[in-house]
Amino acid sequence: MLYLKNLVYHPAATPTAILKQINLELAPQQIGLVIGPSGSGKSTLLEMLAGLVEPTAGQIFWREQELTDVHLQQLSGLVFQFPERHFCGGSVLEELRLGHPELKAEQINRALQEVGLAHLPLHTSPESLSGGQQRRLALAVQLIRQPYLLLLDEPTAGLDWSMRRQLVNLLAKLKADWSLLVVTHDAGELLAIADRCWTLDHGKLQSIDPNLLRAKAEQPPDSSFSAGSIR
Repeated sequence: MLYLKNLVYHPAATPTAILKQINLELAPQQIGLVIGPSGSGKSTLLEMLAGLVEPTAGQIFWREQELTDVHLQQLSGLVFQFPERHFCGGSVLEELRLGHPELKAEQINRALQEVGLAHLPLHTSPESLSGGQQRRLALAVQLIRQPYLLLLDEPTAGLDWSMRRQLVNLLAKLKADWSLLVVTHDAGELLAIADRCWTLDHGKLQSIDPNLLRAKAEQPPDSSFSAGSIR
């Protein structure tokens, strides 16, 4: 179980806190969805959970253990928005082996199988993959590390409807073995697989019933529901 307790992030250079008294609980084998506009603090929240940003105040726990930045770097696997921009390897194999030179063939095959890329030749260039395949490869890179918590920043951004649906189905499958926390400005298809939902606006997090969001999303376009009504 992941617990965030009164988490605050207020860099000295900013007049107000970017994250304000964040409280959140996410159980194992759940998908949590944080919805908010650009600039609301979503990416900062993920970077904090990945151990890349140190909170100004508050605590982060996994079960009963309070986590340090080092713990978080071991516990979490972060997939950035447009992760294909961060690829460094010249081939799928090189990308998976970055930082893991002793990686065994069995581990590589298992990670690719988890994300539906087992059919790809290992010499394939990441740049030649489709957008959806690149997102899957970025997930495989994190699965190699065997984290407890997968963090995804706008995973469906820039994908067409078919690739979005495939990626959402993949995330639903990964939930069987991992906890996932996803941040997005547009919940879209992700609502169908979310166990917990929150809205984040101006650094303030608020829990909201996923069933309520799903019901509102199914209303006709001329209904009174709008993106602003869930903030």
